[in-house]
Amino acid sequence: MSIGPVEYVILGFPGNKFTGQIVPELAKLIDSGLVRIIDLTFIMKDSAGGVEVVEFDAVEELAAFAGLDAEVGGILTDEDVAHAALSLEPNTSAVLIIWEDRWAGPFAEAVRNASGVILEGARIPREIIEQAMGALADALG
Repeated sequence: MSIGPVEYVILGFPGNKFTGQIVPELAKLIDSGLVRIIDLTFIMKDSAGGVEVVEFDAVEELAAFAGLDAEVGGILTDEDVAHAALSLEPNTSAVLIIWEDRWAGPFAEAVRNASGVILEGARIPREIIEQAMGALADALG
């Protein structure tokens, strides 16, 4: 089975305020074939710093996630949850998502067929790009 690039993202929600607000946009990515959810889990860090994995059916605000077309389960480990929890402030929740970037699959296959390998890659934060693009526009304008 050929698989495109796979990445993970940890999305934090201060105040332990999970909502289903991101579900429609995530569903659009799935339905359009741009991504495939491989695993997804929720964690909460309480005000004392205790960490808990939260099930879809345990919190009403998470019910919308149950309707996603996803192959959820089995990839994320206790170590992954512990890693994500390290970056969380007390009284913060997070969703950990592992997804396949299906849109990049054909390019990834071409790289593999050309005996290419990824030497490095990273996601650049939006704030850094906005600042750089603004500086470029100012310099050109």
